[in-house]
Amino acid sequence: MVGINELTVNFGERYLFNRISFLINKQDRIGLVGKNGAGKSTLLKIIAGVYKPDEGNVSFPSDFTVGYLPQDMDFSHGKTVMEETKSIFKEVIRINTKIDEINHQLETRTDYESDGYMELLNQLNDFNERLSLIGGFTVDADSETILKGLGFTAKDFNRLTDEFSGGWRMRIELAKILLTKSDLLLLDEPTNHLDIESIQWLEDFLKVYNGAVVLISHDKAFLDNVTNRTVEISLGKIYDYKTYYSRYLEQRKERKEQQMAAFNNQQKQIADTEKFIERFRSKASKAIQVQSRIKQLDKIDRIEIDEEDTTSMRFYFPPAPRSGKVVVEAHHVSKAYGDKKVFSDANFYIERGKKIAFVGKNGEGKTTMTKIIVGELEHEGELKIGHNVNMAYFAQNQAEELDKELTVFETIDKAAHGEIRKQVRNLLGAFMFGGDDADKKIKVLSGGERARVALCKLMLEPINLLVLDEPTNHLDIRSKEVLKDALKKYDGTLLVISHDRDFLDGLVEEMYEFKDGKVKEFLGGVYEFLKSKKVESIREFEQQIKSVEKPKETVSENKINFEEKKLLEKDLKRVQNKINNLEREIETVETEIQQLNEKLMNPSTYSDELLKQYNLAKEKLENSMKTWEEQQLLEESLKTKL
Repeated sequence: MVGINELTVNFGERYLFNRISFLINKQDRIGLVGKNGAGKSTLLKIIAGVYKPDEGNVSFPSDFTVGYLPQDMDFSHGKTVMEETKSIFKEVIRINTKIDEINHQLETRTDYESDGYMELLNQLNDFNERLSLIGGFTVDADSETILKGLGFTAKDFNRLTDEFSGGWRMRIELAKILLTKSDLLLLDEPTNHLDIESIQWLEDFLKVYNGAVVLISHDKAFLDNVTNRTVEISLGKIYDYKTYYSRYLEQRKERKEQQMAAFNNQQKQIADTEKFIERFRSKASKAIQVQSRIKQLDKIDRIEIDEEDTTSMRFYFPPAPRSGKVVVEAHHVSKAYGDKKVFSDANFYIERGKKIAFVGKNGEGKTTMTKIIVGELEHEGELKIGHNVNMAYFAQNQAEELDKELTVFETIDKAAHGEIRKQVRNLLGAFMFGGDDADKKIKVLSGGERARVALCKLMLEPINLLVLDEPTNHLDIRSKEVLKDALKKYDGTLLVISHDRDFLDGLVEEMYEFKDGKVKEFLGGVYEFLKSKKVESIREFEQQIKSVEKPKETVSENKINFEEKKLLEKDLKRVQNKINNLEREIETVETEIQQLNEKLMNPSTYSDELLKQYNLAKEKLENSMKTWEEQQLLEESLKTKL
């Protein structure tokens, strides 16, 4: 149990937190919510020990561990993906180094009965016990499982981290944090650099995580699927709801309504009492009643209405100039970097007024295609932009590319031309940069505030093709809703890359999936797409099981579902049998290792052959544990699909 005790943080004359307190319990999955700038990231930094509060403290149990993933960090260089991931296991690495040193000494020494030799055997036993206790024998398997869950492939493991983008390197950092198996995980927007499939994997991982989780996310679907508690930060106070995000919104509305009803009833009671006092104050016959009412008024515990921060973005896109019927047309478009093919033979066309999403795993070419469309990259094949198309492009790193030394006003004023320059202050007000906020430098803004500045730049001239690459990263949930509403009303053409399911739902009507070097059209919304992907993944899994018979052709959808279910149940039983066999095998090998260890500790029974058997048994245990972990994940996957 972690105690947040009377925390206070001042920014000048403004309270970021004012004496806030709450507890974090062992199995809590807390979603920390609030507007950009409310103090969510600051609170995580205080809990993680990165920042110190002006007043108050955070209390932890003894031997308590915390894993913290910030929004931004510096990356190390010169290691492979697997080396960097396993670098989190400092104690395991240290112990394995010691074990190797001892084994080398045991192989070269012959003084089997000396005290020094016995001491080495004792140390070897102690180190192996400690390694077993901290899960040192499953480090490789655990690392591989989590890296694959976050989207890496086996061939990526030996590539240098320097070859990967910042988003992929953040995934490595996330993998390291998850592997710590800390008592408390603090995750600041962990889904920002994940694709939809990796987000769903992370949801499943966090649901069963054996510890507490406090996370900041602006992905409503992710919050709903992971959290069981919501802590809202607003105007220096916190409001604690023991439920997931969507239910919290309902409960907050109910609480406000109840509070207002109680306030109104009390105000009526106070007004009636004051009216009685005023009416009969001068009458001696009513003096006792008047005094009684005055005392009654003094004793009333006055209900206060919680102050609410209702500020939000408020904007709409100006009418789009009319373009030709076909806005973008691609014929056999291909792109490669040297020997690495990103995609090939892409064919599609986008009609005027359509709202389309590019989806697929990271690294499959979605951003590359948008850069080709906006003219930033050369390519093979033919790509045409339609007649009278005036486009605006929001790049994935748009907010980070802003000049940090300029103020918010200077940033927009510099980009504005013509009559719109007269409206810069009003435009900034619509994006929540009113008054002195417009004179803040970019470098002091939060990630969400920078994203709002970058979005504001899109409003400086009429456009009929919006190309948006991850526009919602760092935006708070209310700002995302405003942006989504504005985009739904926008009468131009929209092309968007996003991994936020709730944002895409109801916004786009067509999707293009980038997968395995191909671009494939999908007609429908995001949840229909995910449903089709689930069926596809089930079929792919069936093909991977060698002994699975091919399902017979059917004409009934119900029968297809029945056949799929039957096959899945058969596979589940096979996997569970394999898990049981592996558990028996692991138990046998562990017993063998213990017996060998006892013999190695006894000088009269020690031999080099025994030491060789001991090392082989350890290797066998590690391989069995790795396979057991894989089968466990397979079992969980099958259960969720049934």
